[in-house]
Amino acid sequence: MKDKKRFTGSRGYVASKELMNAVNVAIALEKPLLIKGEPGTGKTMLAEAIAEALDMKLIIWGIKSTTKAQEGLYVYDTVQRLYDSQFGEGDVSDIKRYIKLGRLGEAFTSEEQVVLLIDEIDKADLEFPNDLLWELDKMEFYINETKETVRTKHRPIVIITSNAEKELPDAFLRRCIFHYIEFPDREKMKDIIRVHYPDIDKKLVHAALEAFYALRGIDQLRKKPSTSELLDWVQALEISGASVDEITARIPYIGVLLKKDQDIDIAKGRRNVY
Repeated sequence: MKDKKRFTGSRGYVASKELMNAVNVAIALEKPLLIKGEPGTGKTMLAEAIAEALDMKLIIWGIKSTTKAQEGLYVYDTVQRLYDSQFGEGDVSDIKRYIKLGRLGEAFTSEEQVVLLIDEIDKADLEFPNDLLWELDKMEFYINETKETVRTKHRPIVIITSNAEKELPDAFLRRCIFHYIEFPDREKMKDIIRVHYPDIDKKLVHAALEAFYALRGIDQLRKKPSTSELLDWVQALEISGASVDEITARIPYIGVLLKKDQDIDIAKGRRNVY
């Protein structure tokens, strides 16, 4: 068996042993890694960390509600071909000129192995994952217009993220390695903050975490603050020179943590926050 590259974390990303194991199992078995977890737990950043650690190019396919699977493979630019036929630009009989590869197509045809991130797959319609079963399993697709099959030169490391907004098809799940990123506990969150702000005052971090987890403990909140929002808040506290007493007495700049009016009102009802 040929040697496989191994992910052991990166400078800017704190990964648990279980997460690193999941990444390496996916690499070894050449299967997509499906990452689930609530927003702000570092799902997207994981792909960036893998690419950095393994010195690979990162190709990102961000999924929207209107995204179709075909767009990730290729599109046939009929509009450009029609324009060229009318105005005499180039050889319109060469259909290959009008085939534009999508993100999957780019990853398949890359001269080097890449990391392919399919971000927030659950935003698309229910048929979207099923429409990619063959391509992700066999790492090839057929171009009808040119009668050619595009096969991967170097099988990409595929990371797929989901916010668990909807259930994914069983046939799709069977083809993936699965890992759920738990929301970091306080000790892990300290490590994450330390990576981003190595010189920050420890007492400020302690006070910030007390306030942060107190907010997350309020069940009525519609959108609980995430890791990325905590990092922004800690930076705001440091820049502003907020004291530990201020953070303990109230929550300065609460709008960095909470983004819905009713959540701020609920928090205000629990303690004196601004």
